[in-house]
Amino acid sequence: MARLSILDQFRPVGAPGPAGPAGVPATDNQGPAAELGPVLAALAGDAASCAALVEEARLSAERDVTQARAQAAAILSRARLDAGAERARAAARVEQAASERDTALLDQARHDAAALEESGRALIPAVVGKVIDTLLAPQIPGQK
Repeated sequence: MARLSILDQFRPVGAPGPAGPAGVPATDNQGPAAELGPVLAALAGDAASCAALVEEARLSAERDVTQARAQAAAILSRARLDAGAERARAAARVEQAASERDTALLDQARHDAAALEESGRALIPAVVGKVIDTLLAPQIPGQK
């Protein structure tokens, strides 16, 4: 007997009236396997198609992850090279700045030394005169 609906498994129970026994199964209960077997069989092709899609997606994801890892390694390698070059440029800038400061300090020191020497030379005649006067004063009568 072909079933049109799950409700067909219940036999109608008498005409309306006083409460009576509920409907009882019209056939032997063969379980969910008998009811769901044809549905699952009809879906088998779709389930296989879904499994194939899932496997394809898994393989695609693995390829994407492998490619991303390779790109990340390349980026990291390039960054390490760039970092070394940038460190060298920074060191060169620091050395250049230090050299410029040293040159400026040396020029200032030379200028200060020249100014000191010039002022010292300007004082020499007066100091020499004073020394001579001090040395000759005891020898000249009337001067102390």
